[in-house]
Amino acid sequence: MEMTNLTLTKTRLFEGIWEGQLIHEGEGNTQPKIEVTHLEKALPGVELIEGEDGGTWALRVPIPSSVITDGVQTFLIRDKRTDVVLDSFALMSGDALGYDIRTEVTLLREELDMLKRAFRRHCLETS
Repeated sequence: MEMTNLTLTKTRLFEGIWEGQLIHEGEGNTQPKIEVTHLEKALPGVELIEGEDGGTWALRVPIPSSVITDGVQTFLIRDKRTDVVLDSFALMSGDALGYDIRTEVTLLREELDMLKRAFRRHCLETS
């Protein structure tokens, strides 16, 4: 596997745009070639904005509404020169996610009720 001298750190996801900071470590100041894919298709509109110090770039990845669907959608960010994946992110939505959350909340409520009963029993036994 080829190595890369790029480090990518997520800064935020805001208003449908994933943002990160890309740092070039080492010699040279060549602008990186970055590709972001979803289901092996490159996303349009990806921006790299060079920082003032010359070794960093702001990466902006607009998430097209056409790729937001039920389930888990995974996006890969890679260095095109070395074909190394720098990072990835996922969006989760839809009924399947809601079901999972509702199931977890139900289990937590049941455990809380069990703890409340045990605590009340303990209080009665020790008083």
